[in-house]
Amino acid sequence: MPMKFRAHDTFFIRKGWLSKGMKAVSNAPDVFVSKEKNPMDELGIGSNMVKALRYWLQVVGLTTEPKSGKRNQSFTDLGELIFKKDRYIEEIGTLMLLHYKMVSNAEEATTWYFFFNEFSLKEFGKEDFVRMLQSYINMNNEDSKPDRTLSDDFTCLINTYVPRYKSNPGKVSAENNIDCPFGEIGLIDIIGKKGNDIIYKKITPNTKSFNPWIVLAIILAEANKRTEIPLSELLTSPNNIGKVFNLDSISLMDVLHNVEKTGHIKIIRTAGLDIIQLKDIEDLDFLNCAKKFYDEIDG
Repeated sequence: MPMKFRAHDTFFIRKGWLSKGMKAVSNAPDVFVSKEKNPMDELGIGSNMVKALRYWLQVVGLTTEPKSGKRNQSFTDLGELIFKKDRYIEEIGTLMLLHYKMVSNAEEATTWYFFFNEFSLKEFGKEDFVRMLQSYINMNNEDSKPDRTLSDDFTCLINTYVPRYKSNPGKVSAENNIDCPFGEIGLIDIIGKKGNDIIYKKITPNTKSFNPWIVLAIILAEANKRTEIPLSELLTSPNNIGKVFNLDSISLMDVLHNVEKTGHIKIIRTAGLDIIQLKDIEDLDFLNCAKKFYDEIDG
């Protein structure tokens, strides 16, 4: 499997970046490759940040660009929907959709995929993570990467989910205090120090923050047209809701009971079965569930 590291040039997603990027792509699909206009002027950020933004827009599933020929960006179906319904990315549900797209993107955002789907430690430091990521790379027959590269990826990952005032309190200046919006989901926290190493912890978001349509969107995306899914799969399979949102079995059931109210799933825990049944889903898929989420907000 191809893997990609440090394509963000150490720049995590700043608040406002994705909105700015979507607006620019909407106005000029060639914003990142135009020979007539300078993308730094169009976007109001430095050249390395432009490169990072171009990468992030694609990794979170908002835009796509061809691998060859003229590398113009265009909206994905999800990107089009979000640009229309929540272009300033103010809804936690929008962040959850984009987070899912990013951490299930094993080829383009390998560190993010590994952290949520393969990395088993609940409490960890940078050294633990870099060592285990290096092992994962080797196990997948890829060449080892410089520790510096993986360390930069780890720092960027932490800055994606931990507010700067927590991760780097001594270095937060007014102009640098621009957090990543994904921190609002609540997935990683700092629990202390061990020598010079900061110790982090995976945390479970408040189950009340999960909109049932967002959860159903992800379940359907991973169901591959099946109508019965084991609860163990929802909890432990890569890219499913348990892994993507650090859920344990109790929080998973909380979230699923809420989804049950839509009438589209039934939880069955009798006769030796621990499954959910998907019901009346002929017209539902990932995108349609996302539309239902935004319709509910509009309503």
